Amino acid sequence: MLEAFEVSGTEMITVALRRVPLEEIGKGSLIDQIDQDKYLLLPNTAGCYDADSAIRTARLARELGGWNWVKLEVIGDQKTLFPDNGELLKATETLVAEGFIVLPYTNDDPVVCKKLEQLGAAAVMPLGAPIGSGMGIRNPANMRIIIEQSEVPVIIDAGVGTASDAAVAMELGAAGVLMNTGVAQAKDPVRMARAMKLAVEAGWLARNAGRIPRKLHASASSPLDGLIG
Repeated sequence: MLEAFEVSGTEMITVALRRVPLEEIGKGSLIDQIDQDKYLLLPNTAGCYDADSAIRTARLARELGGWNWVKLEVIGDQKTLFPDNGELLKATETLVAEGFIVLPYTNDDPVVCKKLEQLGAAAVMPLGAPIGSGMGIRNPANMRIIIEQSEVPVIIDAGVGTASDAAVAMELGAAGVLMNTGVAQAKDPVRMARAMKLAVEAGWLARNAGRIPRKLHASASSPLDGLIG
């Protein structure tokens, strides 16, 4: 895991606090393995199914480690792990009012993303595909709308399965990509982590280089004047 972090070039690591035994912190727990001088630790509320439990988890994180950043997840369905956006909006409003830096995980819904931004979310994190599915960006049209209308960073969260998915996310204009399963469950996680880094860099460069327009017909890349008869 630590080697994958290193080669990926990541600067932020999210941890599900509800899955970390609190009594083990300071005694060799998962959190203790992460160099918090090197990486920004982003507690998340994975496993919460209503606003109240997500708010409690975020407050616990602040009490435990002084973390004001939170990746806010409020799950609406246990099978698909799609978010409950009604509860998510409630939790976002409360946590922003309490001074948290809130990064909410949500659907690829432009309306919901805009509402989260208006409530004070520091970024919006629409899913590319269901969590852990590895299906990539299933709705690039919606993702483009979300990115074009957003005045906060858009981080594509969930569904990234391989490097090309990460490149597409960045080419669409995302500020970043959050991933876990695509690296953690790869046959060679360290190699995949490096591939993801290169893909993110390539996608960002391509986005900012400005691609040529798509055309239905061929267009000669060499000049036609001065041809030898």
